[in-house]
Amino acid sequence: MRILRRLTVAILVSATPILSQSTAAPRDSALAARVRAVSSQLRCPVCQGLSLQDSPSELSAEMKDVVREQIAAGKSNEEVLQYFVGKYGEWILLQPKPTGFNLAVYALPVLMLAAGALVVTIAVRRWTRAPHEPMAVQVGGDDGDAR
Repeated sequence: MRILRRLTVAILVSATPILSQSTAAPRDSALAARVRAVSSQLRCPVCQGLSLQDSPSELSAEMKDVVREQIAAGKSNEEVLQYFVGKYGEWILLQPKPTGFNLAVYALPVLMLAAGALVVTIAVRRWTRAPHEPMAVQVGGDDGDAR
């Protein structure tokens, strides 16, 4: 009987970490997914053109820890992004909001594409236009004498 109790206690003690991991894993994976989502929207201050998520630098790892801490504290993704914008300016966002001068970043490629299409259209029309008939050239002199 004593052996059965010890065996039961041993099974329960060994199963407790497994049971606690199964309940904590979804919460941790949701937190990790939100950290990835926010980190992929922020630019690494050290690396050229990389997000915090993709950057191998030590500073980006520290910044991801700040993101993780703020999300764990209950802040929304937008609040975390605004924290970094307040600290670093709008430069820190990989995709700045399309307002004010930043609107040019979104509108300029479309305008340049339209201007290029207009130039190509005009050039094609000029190249495919029927040539003008040459002016009649009189052979002979100005006085109209036929020789």
